[in-house]
Amino acid sequence: MHAHAVAVAATAALGATVLLSPGSDGRPAKAAQPTVVAHRGASAYAPENTLSSIDKAAKLGFSWVENDVQRTKDGKLVVIHDDSLARTTNVEDVFPGRAPWKVKDFTAAEIARLDAGSWFSPAYAGARVPTLERYVRRVEHNHEKLLLEVKNPELYPGIEAQILKTLSNEGWLDHAHRNRLIVQSFSADSIRTVHQLKPALTTGYLGRPKVTELSGYARFADLVNPAYADISASYVSTAHALKGPHGKPLRVFTWTVNDAATARKVRGYGVDGIITNKPDVVRTALSAD
Repeated sequence: MHAHAVAVAATAALGATVLLSPGSDGRPAKAAQPTVVAHRGASAYAPENTLSSIDKAAKLGFSWVENDVQRTKDGKLVVIHDDSLARTTNVEDVFPGRAPWKVKDFTAAEIARLDAGSWFSPAYAGARVPTLERYVRRVEHNHEKLLLEVKNPELYPGIEAQILKTLSNEGWLDHAHRNRLIVQSFSADSIRTVHQLKPALTTGYLGRPKVTELSGYARFADLVNPAYADISASYVSTAHALKGPHGKPLRVFTWTVNDAATARKVRGYGVDGIITNKPDVVRTALSAD
């Protein structure tokens, strides 16, 4: 990245739990801006979950990207959101007789043949569904950080251990990467498994547990990540009052925020992170005042 982009990325990476020093006028310190996470990469501007999308996030100056991981018929890990290939590839044209085109029913070699960019724009024709290995190597190349979602773990028994093995093989479980990786899932069982397998890893639960259940989630999740419509300032402050498995306040990343007004609203709630398809829009909104 260019020097300016690196500087912007470093600023965007600061979490909302960090406090700024009090000003010389004696006013109270202000909370730092929430971390801005590019959802499936900068997915408003490039095809989601592709290398192009995380490259676009880097060019815009964002260090955190989010992705989704699933498993092929022959046991390879690929980065794609839906459990079907139909929405984001040309699988119906290449393999017309294999509806409903589930990821788990295709080999990695078959998926590698698919165009994962033309559906978004002709400019991205020929983009591919990346393997997890290729994806994390590009994240590393871009000096980015990764919010990795274990997608549909009920379809892929043992996928948690397989993801961790891949991350380990790629050097993503060493101490140097500890602040650059969060693993999340909508499945509490899946995140509990990840925490049990790698207790040092930062983990997040996707969803909004009841207030009375938050302390239970805090035993294995460092973050709870609800949809923005499901939270309030009270909910966020209640989460912050609890300590996660590493002895730090339970954090809250919210999704998917794509407009300025909502970005400012959830910042007012005290969220630690905002997950967005339009990271530049969110950044501009948060820096406007």
